[in-house]
Amino acid sequence: MSAAEMLAGAAPERTPDWHSIDWKKVWRTVRRLQARIVKAVAEGRWNKVKALVYLLTRSFGGRALAILRVVSNSGAKTPGVDGILWNTPEAKSAAFRTLRRHGYRPQPLRRVFIPKSNGNRRGLGIPTMADRAMQALHLLGLDPIAESQADGHSYGFRRERRCADALAQTHLLLSHRHGPGWILEGDIKACFDRISHEWLLTHVPMDRQVLGKWLRAGFLEEHAWFATTEGTPQGGIVSPALANWTLDGLQRLLAEHFAKTPKQQRMNKVHLVRYADDFLITGTSKELLRDQVQPLVAHFLKGRGLELSHEKTRITHVEEGFDFLGQNVRRYRCGKVLTKPSSHSVKTFLSKIQETIDNSGSLTAGELIQRLNQQIKGWTMYHRYAASKRTFTYVDHRIFQMVWRWCRRRHPKKGRRWIMTSYFPPDGHRHWVFTGMLWNQNGQGRPIQLMAAAQVRIIRYVKIRSAVNPYDPKWELYLEARWGWQLTQTLAGRSRIEYLWKEQEGRCGVCGQPLQIAEDDCQIHH
Repeated sequence: MSAAEMLAGAAPERTPDWHSIDWKKVWRTVRRLQARIVKAVAEGRWNKVKALVYLLTRSFGGRALAILRVVSNSGAKTPGVDGILWNTPEAKSAAFRTLRRHGYRPQPLRRVFIPKSNGNRRGLGIPTMADRAMQALHLLGLDPIAESQADGHSYGFRRERRCADALAQTHLLLSHRHGPGWILEGDIKACFDRISHEWLLTHVPMDRQVLGKWLRAGFLEEHAWFATTEGTPQGGIVSPALANWTLDGLQRLLAEHFAKTPKQQRMNKVHLVRYADDFLITGTSKELLRDQVQPLVAHFLKGRGLELSHEKTRITHVEEGFDFLGQNVRRYRCGKVLTKPSSHSVKTFLSKIQETIDNSGSLTAGELIQRLNQQIKGWTMYHRYAASKRTFTYVDHRIFQMVWRWCRRRHPKKGRRWIMTSYFPPDGHRHWVFTGMLWNQNGQGRPIQLMAAAQVRIIRYVKIRSAVNPYDPKWELYLEARWGWQLTQTLAGRSRIEYLWKEQEGRCGVCGQPLQIAEDDCQIHH
């Protein structure tokens, strides 16, 4: 593969060797094109934007990154209706030939159902590997445009943003001394399933022929094909971006109606915080939200084929408190605003812990502890930015009761003292800690203890700036500093990984891209 081919964006005539791809050059080429797209959008040069997206979606680098994303994410081992997986270097190399617009015809989605927290089931559409890669390829061109025009306080399914940012923004709005007193909790009825295809084809700035084929691909359920006339199925790589594009613009619409001047903004205090299809709108009075804001939102959604759920959309005073993204937010009479894990979140978490214990079967204590620790860590890492200390202590107490009953059922003829000695030995620092042994393939064992939620440190979260665009080079230094802060919070006590991070200067040694630290693990490339 010549450097000219790589930089010019031409698709290679021969199938490349997957292991010989120069990933640093691939990333550099794609990032430059995406930065040029951002600049062209800012200048309003839409013909230039279209040309750059055309170049990116037909480039070797774009195809390589699309394939890399598909084979590296958590769904890489889940096939579509054709049963094909790209799990060998040869299959990954051959995949380049499938990413062509000419003759492209997506296959139906494979319909599966996953349980929801309320006991219902959510339908997911699983595309084939080829269709996933095609979506990832076009998303490389669409996402820089979407980020350039996104609502500032939209936090769902966007790079560098997460639930903690939405909750921090909510806390910030309500913490002001003369902050808004009322909240409109918006709930969109079946958002992903009802978005108008006509609206998407008219307004989404991407290849309309390809987009139309995705929308009309239909899905297979129990060997029967069903047409899709509306909605963008959950499960596709591009679906979250399409949903965000559909809902973006609501913040600007509210500002045009209720914040034309600083005086009007102070009087109304109408602000939007959105995470995907969950959103809050603040206001100074119940009447303002009910009679002016809610009808405006309903009209905005109607043009996109959507509507508010009248049963779930409610208007609440901030002193009564409300649930948002798994946390309860409430302003007390003293003026202090606190966010805590919601009762529903705690109940759901403890139910999952009980389910894990009930389904432990023949697991040893060490194996059970390993599974429980993964759940406890994930849940506490999410809630560690809230006022969660009391809740964590309560959760520890409930989990102790569950594992004690597990021990009693496992050894019905043994006494309390024997169980305490065998499963809860003192270690000098903590008492009554559920302990077991974890054995490796060589027969070597090591002790493992149940994680204590109350020992997770509560820290203050620093919200991302609303104007940050990860595709704009001017934000690179800010984002690198932010990644460094996240590293210090997440890798505290994990000296080996922290050492590797510093040795690699926070970048992947193969592709040169920044390594981001997730809430519960590090990011592994290639």
